[in-house]
Amino acid sequence: MQNSEGPYLLPKLFPKPDSKNLVIGVSGTGASKKFSVLMLDKVMDRGVLPTVQCFPLYYYEAVKGGSSSLFDKSEQGYIRRNAIPEQLVLKVKKEIDSTLNGEDLFFFIYGVLHSREYRSAYANDLKKMIPRIPMAVSSDEFWAFSRAGRELADLHINYESVPPFPGIKILGVSSEYFRVEKMRFPKKDQKDTIIYNSSIRIENIPLRAYEYVVNGKSAIEWIMDRYQIRTHKASGIVNDPNDWAEEVGNPRYILDLLLSIINVSMKTLDIVESLPKITF
Repeated sequence: MQNSEGPYLLPKLFPKPDSKNLVIGVSGTGASKKFSVLMLDKVMDRGVLPTVQCFPLYYYEAVKGGSSSLFDKSEQGYIRRNAIPEQLVLKVKKEIDSTLNGEDLFFFIYGVLHSREYRSAYANDLKKMIPRIPMAVSSDEFWAFSRAGRELADLHINYESVPPFPGIKILGVSSEYFRVEKMRFPKKDQKDTIIYNSSIRIENIPLRAYEYVVNGKSAIEWIMDRYQIRTHKASGIVNDPNDWAEEVGNPRYILDLLLSIINVSMKTLDIVESLPKITF
């Protein structure tokens, strides 16, 4: 669990930078924006979900006494434990499908949290308390949500590798000038086009892509806002996102990221719209 004040139990989820885990991050109770959810495999930038609450697939315990047992899943001084209680898994197996496991249940939850019917039915509750997941579903519905949750998780974790959305036009890219100062729209209400910099312009962006919203803002506009040059007024320190592109040796990094996020948004909406319609 984490909020804007400190790490809390995050060291149990990611005790080392390379620790393997998956965590469902949801906007915390009392958040000013509408409910948001995002899968992560590392500690989340609190700018994405400022009051995030985290629900992991695993947690880690430091090995005491020098070594773990033969049956423990260990990772250089830590033992990895399943965070989903075995009793809960057994209960769901009995009620829904005896072949499912804790990981299937984890992804089922991620799928349900994207359901528009779920968010509508529990809109008031989601502002005041952590999500409650109804389990009154059939086996077919369970697997539909679980498969969708897996697809969404893979999409949201591996967003940087998603190719551009087909039909997008990128003008001026031959100039090989990829530095960005502040991306903008030609006009406030003309969002099918993004002016990336003085040379590069992105056109034919599906307006539907802006419907994928995280923390009150479309994922596309979140990238546009975060990846701009800013100067801190008090200190004079310049935050230049182009420095990261240079550090990773890819001058196109920010442009490629924006193009990927457009397609991530479209693919997310496709998966969400394919979810079973359930009356909660």
